Amino acid sequence: MAAPVVRSVRKLLKLVDFTSVPRRHRYKKKWATTEPGFPATRLALQNFDMTYSVQFGDLWPSIRVSLLSEQKYGALVNNFAACDNVSAKLEQLSAKDFVNEAISRQEPEPESGLAPTPSPDCSPNLRCFTFSRGDVSRFPPARPGSLGLLDYYLMDAASLLPVLALGLQPGDTVLDLCAAPGGKTLALLQTGCCRNLAANDLSTSRTGRLQKVLHSYVPQDIRDGNQVRVTSWDGRKWGELEGDTYDRVLVDVPCTTDRHSLHEEENNIFQRSRKKERQMLPMLQAQLLAAGLLATKPGGHVVYSTCSLSHLQNEYVVQGAIELLANQYSIQVQVEDLSHFRKLFMDTFCFFPSCQVGELVIPNLMANFGPMYFCKMHRLP
Repeated sequence: MAAPVVRSVRKLLKLVDFTSVPRRHRYKKKWATTEPGFPATRLALQNFDMTYSVQFGDLWPSIRVSLLSEQKYGALVNNFAACDNVSAKLEQLSAKDFVNEAISRQEPEPESGLAPTPSPDCSPNLRCFTFSRGDVSRFPPARPGSLGLLDYYLMDAASLLPVLALGLQPGDTVLDLCAAPGGKTLALLQTGCCRNLAANDLSTSRTGRLQKVLHSYVPQDIRDGNQVRVTSWDGRKWGELEGDTYDRVLVDVPCTTDRHSLHEEENNIFQRSRKKERQMLPMLQAQLLAAGLLATKPGGHVVYSTCSLSHLQNEYVVQGAIELLANQYSIQVQVEDLSHFRKLFMDTFCFFPSCQVGELVIPNLMANFGPMYFCKMHRLP
């Protein structure tokens, strides 16, 4: 009896194809927490390859390799410190003040033969040193000067362009709607033009970083006086809180922070859990820009900026916010031509030549700053 049973089992085993049976997975895909993670930096690169290869065409490979390479920095001189000594030290490093060097290269006025004074469209008193094209030297860390304040602030030099474009004038009331971590806020104060500066950011942790920057670079009497006010309000409601109030408004919105997203996992907006937040960015940006425009006095100026290459976060947001103000508030906003600005600083930065509105600094291995998009608007009286 046993022998026929054994023969039957053997025949059955021969009929079964075990090669098609998959190995047991080490995790259950749908619910196990042990599923291998896909880095947010790689998700960001995949996203950029799909979208930016279409947006930039043949320029994308060059921009891509530059984004993945080490970026260049500029040293913004702290005018509240012993700034002349600081400039001399930076010049000894073979760095050059790209702002004043660009202004000095402007053609002399035909009648007088004198070099022109800085354009009224360019915020004054800003000095930022960079190394020349192709020079990948690094600046040493800033040190406290004789007054106890740090000598200079290291930043992507392209981040200074929105502040320069804002064209501050002495006595202006100024709003920095999305101020943290504080580089542009510090630059606004360096101009010496702010009668009052409101520096706002929704995140209390980020405004804490902003306060640290101000404490390290700005004298106590300015920090504690009425000149600077730091808040953590919802910027989208600023038009309701302080409408028609400011001469100049900087709206440096949250964005995909393209370079950061390719290098850092921490606080990366391409994390899977932040997909919806990322998709809603253009709407948030348009709301913030609209609020900034509403907070501006009639006749005042606004600069919108991002550190993203995406036209969905740049030109489209500008156009959407302008349409929103026209349709809902009957407020007319005019985009200002910044082509002269591009020509002024083209020796330091690489600009994308085909923006519909505004200007875009694109990363380039010889001048690896940015990305930085900025667009200046005039709220018509």
